[in-house]
Amino acid sequence: GLCQKCLMDFGKISTKILLLTRAMEELEAEKSACEEEKVRYLGEKIPPLQISGLDMEELQNLVKQMHGKIEAVDEERYDCEAKVYKNIRDINELKLKVQDLGGKFKKPALRKVRVSADEMMKALFGAKTKESMDLRSNLKSVKKEDIKQEKLTMEVGDWRKNVEAMSGMEGRKKMFAGGVQ
Repeated sequence: GLCQKCLMDFGKISTKILLLTRAMEELEAEKSACEEEKVRYLGEKIPPLQISGLDMEELQNLVKQMHGKIEAVDEERYDCEAKVYKNIRDINELKLKVQDLGGKFKKPALRKVRVSADEMMKALFGAKTKESMDLRSNLKSVKKEDIKQEKLTMEVGDWRKNVEAMSGMEGRKKMFAGGVQ
């Protein structure tokens, strides 16, 4: 005899076969219903041609009318296809966006960036700042010659000469007048 497992597998397979045959029958019925609907629709929209007893000029007019209708239908078909393709593209783009948002978002590593004061002000306040804020221009400019001169005057020579020069009334006048030499 057959084992229990083999009978269960056979039962599953036979059920699948029955479902597939049923689906095939329904698909065939749907196709035939679609064909019947197509024939009925075309019968309503396109009446049978009556070309017997028409002369050449009437036949030409009939052909021109048919060509006009064909062009109108082709334009409609083209517009519909364009809309469908656009919608498919939009759907695919939205799917990609959903996939991107659904995934884990990694925070990018931040980099150190050197920014000048003007760029910082523009970034913070936009175009509102009318005059550029140059911080370096507000600093006191010192020439190298001035620095050398200050060092020379600050150098102290012999202290006794300095004391003798400052002693008495003449030395005091020099102090008040503008500095020691």
